[in-house]
Amino acid sequence: MIGDDWAEPIRESRGRPDDVGMRRVAVVTGSRAEFGLLTSVMDAIAAHPGLELLVVAAGSHLVQPALTFRDVKKRYEVADSVPMQVAGRTGRDADVEAIGKGVSRFGRSFQLLRPDWVVVLGDRVEPLAAAVAANIGGRALAHIHGGDRAEGVADESMRHAITKLAHLHLAATPLSAERVRRMGEPDHLVHAIGSPSLDELGRHEPATDDRWRDLGNPEVLLLLHPVGRTDEQEEHAAAVVLESVAGRRVLALYPNLDPGRDGILRAMLSAGENVTLVEHLPRPAFVGTLKRLAGSGGVMLGNSSSGLIEAPALGCKVIDIGPRQDGRERPKSVISCSAAEAGALRWAFSEVARQLDPEPSTMYGDGNAGTRAARLLAEVDPYDPALLRKRIAY
Repeated sequence: MIGDDWAEPIRESRGRPDDVGMRRVAVVTGSRAEFGLLTSVMDAIAAHPGLELLVVAAGSHLVQPALTFRDVKKRYEVADSVPMQVAGRTGRDADVEAIGKGVSRFGRSFQLLRPDWVVVLGDRVEPLAAAVAANIGGRALAHIHGGDRAEGVADESMRHAITKLAHLHLAATPLSAERVRRMGEPDHLVHAIGSPSLDELGRHEPATDDRWRDLGNPEVLLLLHPVGRTDEQEEHAAAVVLESVAGRRVLALYPNLDPGRDGILRAMLSAGENVTLVEHLPRPAFVGTLKRLAGSGGVMLGNSSSGLIEAPALGCKVIDIGPRQDGRERPKSVISCSAAEAGALRWAFSEVARQLDPEPSTMYGDGNAGTRAARLLAEVDPYDPALLRKRIAY
């Protein structure tokens, strides 16, 4: 059943819907994971009669070898691209350089495109750079998934910094929306719309038998990302995790570009024959994999936010490892393992083996976040001086 929070329509905002004509909305996507979350928002914007969609592809989309920019171009016309990272360079110092480069390039992009709204999602370096450029450039900024708690590398700081730069807040849960209000943001500009990551789950079919064989008939899907340690520390932790799945068929996806990635990748590349390593799964294939995994009683293992949002919504069993998602709301079906340690992982697998097939979770919404986001972008006036001149609400 859908909870009451998601069954009710969103509140009326103080915007004036039609006073500035069709509004140009620049949606910034900077990574493979967040692009999958943003597609329903972009589709809803493109379908809205009062909005014009401008897609800006940035950051890790443009980094070799994956070059997920191709996935963006297959689905949308790209209005502009903003390179930030350099292939082969990772670490916090590299991230600092990438943000500096991104702020400058986003500033030029927004000058060229002249959007009425800029939309960003989450807490990575790409949305932070875009948020700084939009706010300082005097452009209205909408932030999706603000108010969440997730430790990551520097995710908490970056997410909440974007909240203070943003003018319209599109939170994933009522609790996240309340956190944004407690940060001093005006109540009428904070809306719990659900997570757009759930919006398109029903469109994608489970992986076919042939595809499943190509992926190694996995029992475990491993998504393991860095948490800010050195490459050597990340490699050791990843090796412990991989040892815990010895004897099980594992499908492992490449880690993201956060500092420590190279260490995790080294451990994955040296794993045994039971591990099938895949660089990237496009969103439909990723959702299809989760559905097949849920249907076969498999387990998602690692520290990705999809283990707390999409996988539980599909009734997939999950073991969440370590501090990366600390503080994020999680369904009861998720087994939390405090660290990548042999004893803790053995306990987690014994717990998940005893677990009954979980009911799909509605903690993160009802699958209509994109429509709600588009409606608010059309209703709220991006040129209202009271919106752009930010003042803390307490």
